[in-house]
Amino acid sequence: MDFTLELIVVPVSDVDRAKSFYSEQVGFHVDVDHRAGEDFRVVQLTPPGSSCSITLMRNNDSPGSLQGLHLIVSDIDAARTELAGRGTDVSGVFHFDEGGQTPGPDPERRDYGSFFSFSDPDGNGWLVQEVRSRTAT
Repeated sequence: MDFTLELIVVPVSDVDRAKSFYSEQVGFHVDVDHRAGEDFRVVQLTPPGSSCSITLMRNNDSPGSLQGLHLIVSDIDAARTELAGRGTDVSGVFHFDEGGQTPGPDPERRDYGSFFSFSDPDGNGWLVQEVRSRTAT
């Protein structure tokens, strides 16, 4: 039995601002933007190459409360350059060692070892993680 994760709800204060950020600055594809009256709107976006999408939900009680979402890329430097070039405020590349978070990519460029981060305008936090090769399961 497969249990596939296909949708994550991202709480935001302004759906239009978030849609613009994710589509223009992060490069997600807009799958759906549907309104049914003034109080109901579904905006679904999908990262390039992903089987999992996000839905933006207006939530004035907890916008920006989602942390630790991961996007996986095969080239951390190229991904960081692309997002920075689109105007996204991104951190430097970092890795973890015995002393904690350390600047720069993993010295051995091991899969799952190098990261950078960014946040949307409400503060929802994302990590971009480098995985150059995957083992089939």
